[in-house]
Amino acid sequence: SVRGVPALLYTLRSSRLTGRHKGDVSFPGGKCDPADQDVVHTALRETQEELGLAVPEEHVWGLLRPVYDPQKATVVPVLAGVGPLDPQSLRPNSEEVDEVFALPLAHLLQTQNQGYTHFCQRGHFRYTLPVFLHGPHRVWGLTAVITEFALQLLAPGTYQPRLAGLSWPGAEGLAHPQQHLVSPCQASSTSGLNKGL
Repeated sequence: SVRGVPALLYTLRSSRLTGRHKGDVSFPGGKCDPADQDVVHTALRETQEELGLAVPEEHVWGLLRPVYDPQKATVVPVLAGVGPLDPQSLRPNSEEVDEVFALPLAHLLQTQNQGYTHFCQRGHFRYTLPVFLHGPHRVWGLTAVITEFALQLLAPGTYQPRLAGLSWPGAEGLAHPQQHLVSPCQASSTSGLNKGL
């Protein structure tokens, strides 16, 4: 929770990073290192490196099903409680993070703050993804997909996805993430990206 209100913690990736995702909203996380035992350890290590926030392993609630982005990276969302905190008290690594902010679940659950984005390539429709609006920054892309999955788990029956199902290459079977929540001990090492909430 942030100031006593249930919320999701986001970062604004540094504009100094290389690659196409610089300056985007993201969750703490990054690539698995060979020394990481599994994706949970990757998420905890990356959260410590990016935000200076040490999250004990026992605060990890579980994993969401891996998400495959169009660039062929695998993102394994790790859902964890970070306890009461003030994002302003964090000391993010300025090489990786420009800003840290939180969006209350109540904000994310309001339909006027939810939308969708159509992605086209060469003038042809490719896929549609959710987007969350009216916060400090627009939450879109895979971060919005992971946000949607988290809301379905954290607010079952309250959150109603605006899209009947996700429709981008590799999204098959990802419309019901609650079927794929597993305990951290079931997580296995994987390559690719990993995101912590």
